[in-house]
Amino acid sequence: MATPTTNEKKVSRNDYICDDIAFSILSKLPVKSVKRFSCASKSWSLLFENLNFLNKFRNNLVSKPIPLYDDDDACLLFKQIAPQTTPETKLSLGLGEEAIILNLDLPSIFNVNYANPDIDILGSAINGIICLYDYDDHTNVILCNPYTQEIKFVPYTPTKFQLPDDTGAFFLHGFGYDHVHDDFKVIMYVDCDLLYNEYWEDDTPDSFWEVYSLKSNAWRRLNVDNIPVLNDTPVGLEVYLDGICHWLGTKDEETYHVVSFNLSNEVFFTTPIDEYVPYCFKLAVLNGSLAMITMNDKTMSFSISILGEIGVKESRTTIFNVGPLSFSIKHIIAAGKK
Repeated sequence: MATPTTNEKKVSRNDYICDDIAFSILSKLPVKSVKRFSCASKSWSLLFENLNFLNKFRNNLVSKPIPLYDDDDACLLFKQIAPQTTPETKLSLGLGEEAIILNLDLPSIFNVNYANPDIDILGSAINGIICLYDYDDHTNVILCNPYTQEIKFVPYTPTKFQLPDDTGAFFLHGFGYDHVHDDFKVIMYVDCDLLYNEYWEDDTPDSFWEVYSLKSNAWRRLNVDNIPVLNDTPVGLEVYLDGICHWLGTKDEETYHVVSFNLSNEVFFTTPIDEYVPYCFKLAVLNGSLAMITMNDKTMSFSISILGEIGVKESRTTIFNVGPLSFSIKHIIAAGKK
C-alpha cells in the first residue's frame, strides 16, 4: 500500500472540521436543518442532548435578529375596556411606550343589544391590522388599524341565516395574511352537531369550515374535513407565523394536535402532541419560530419547545426547562425576547 504524500495528508487534515467549529455553525441553523444534519455522524445525532450545543443554540435563537420582529416600537399589544359609564367604550392598544386609545361604540359596531360586549383580539397584529371579535358571538368580527382608526366590519357569514339561531356553534380559529394573494383572511369552524342536536337529530348535516377574504369581502366554504378543532377560546391557543395560522386542536378531547393552515394554498397540516394538554399549554412565536409552552401545575415547572418542521412531531425540540418554582403560577401568558 502506497504511503500518503504530504499534499494528501494536508487535504485529509483540511477536510476535517472539529466538533467545536461544527457545533458553532450548526447552532445558528433552524431546528429543521439541524435535524437533517443529524444523520451525518453519531455525535451530531445527539446534538440536543449536548448541553454545550444546547446553550449555544438557545443563545442564538433568542438573540438573532428577525426582520419581521425586529421592531422595538411594537413589542406589546393588549386590550383594556374601561367600566361602562357611557355608551362609548374605550379600547386601549399598547404599542411600545405609547398607548393608542380607540373610542369605539362597541355595541353599535358589533350590532348587539347588550351594553358592554366582551371583546377579544384574535391572534396578533399583522401589518398593523388587528382582528377583534365578540367572545359571546364569533360571527361578530371587525378588522381595525389602530394608527389610522380605520375599522372594517366583517360581514356575517351567510351560514348564520341558513342555520338555527344558535351563535354558540360558530368558532373562530385564526386570522392571518396571505402573502401570495395580498389578502387578509379569517378562519371559522361551524359545528352543526351542536346546532342541530335539538332540532333535527335524524338529519344532521356535516360540520364544516369557512374562510373570509378581505379582498373579496365574502365568506366561502372550505373543501376540507376531519380537522382537529379548538375546544376552548382561541386566546393563547392560536398564533400566526409567516403565512400560516396555527392552533391547538382536538378530535376527541383526548388526543391533541397542532393544526397549521396555509393561508395561500388553504391546506391543513397536523402535528401530533403526545402529552395530555390541559389548560397549562400555550402556543407562541419565539423569535420567528413556532413555540409551545407547557406547564406542570403540580411541580410548578414549565418547558418551552419549538417545532422545527410542520407535521413532523420528531422535530419538536425542548430548548428551555424552568423550575420547579417556589411560587405558584396560574396561567402561562407568553414567551418573548426582552
